[in-house]
Amino acid sequence: MLDMHPSSAVAMEGDAGRLVQIVTDRDEISDLSRSLISTARRDWMTLDNYVLEASVDEFITVSPLPSFEGEVRCRAIYETRCAEHPVGVKTIEAAVEAGEEARLLPRIGMKMQIVDEAIALLPLTPTGLSGALLVRSSVIVEALREYFEFLWERAIPFGAAQPDSPLSPLQQKILSMMAEGLSDESIARRADVSLSTVRRHSAVIREKLGFESRFAAGVAAARRGWLG
Repeated sequence: MLDMHPSSAVAMEGDAGRLVQIVTDRDEISDLSRSLISTARRDWMTLDNYVLEASVDEFITVSPLPSFEGEVRCRAIYETRCAEHPVGVKTIEAAVEAGEEARLLPRIGMKMQIVDEAIALLPLTPTGLSGALLVRSSVIVEALREYFEFLWERAIPFGAAQPDSPLSPLQQKILSMMAEGLSDESIARRADVSLSTVRRHSAVIREKLGFESRFAAGVAAARRGWLG
């Protein structure tokens, strides 16, 4: 397999002939995550979601991007919730100032790091801190790059104007009343719809915003400009 895919034999510590390697040591995973970017020669791509082992306030500070002098294109797609937390948005702003191109998506299924066409680091656990997959197979890495590009085309540039609300007029009305703190029963009476209709649309609204809590959903909707 190594002879068939020579591009996978990128020089790194350890056995370069191991096309797929499971890493379970937390310190080794952290070291890999921090050091992989220094091996990039053309592209550095990351996916980052809001799945953390600690609160954002307690989370470790992300190392700044190295100086590539324009030789490496750095791109990151963040789950929108990352940009809705004061610490998260400062982290993204610092990366953008260092030369990163950042975009946002409402939901990202997993974290991921890709180096050129050579290496990818994938999580085996929700956070990836206690189990990760280091992939050097060019076939798999290329497929992961295509997945990243698929998401990149659909993501919103960080700092760009938010798109119009994707909610229906009734959902928009229900959201506004949710933001006022009204109960489902009160919303049903004011909107002249059934209680089950309010609860169904409320669930859709929270799903689109990515929050279970009504309060958190209201805050997120305000930040995205969905409340008008």
